[in-house]
Amino acid sequence: MEYLNIFKALSNETRLNILKWLKDPEVNFPKQGAHLPKGVSLKGGVCVGDIQEKANASQSTISQYLTILQNAGLLESVRYGQWTYYRRNEETIKVLAENIKTEI
Repeated sequence: MEYLNIFKALSNETRLNILKWLKDPEVNFPKQGAHLPKGVSLKGGVCVGDIQEKANASQSTISQYLTILQNAGLLESVRYGQWTYYRRNEETIKVLAENIKTEI
């Protein structure tokens, strides 16, 4: 786990907010369900467009932020057709939290 990359990814307020929002997607992205393919729940992730709308930022900025978070291991993505959905990587977050608790 590259802690420096994780902390760099979290050093931006919007990226940190994205991670917080994805913790509870049903509350933070209530319209999201309408975009999902039949039989897929919000646990599968949130699409870039909905994240962009909530963050009030350009699509290219949000895509870059999502890439940074994913490269740091904090997000996972899955594709459904032409759409990419992002969700938190709970395992990485759990390990990070434990290491902060015990090592820092």
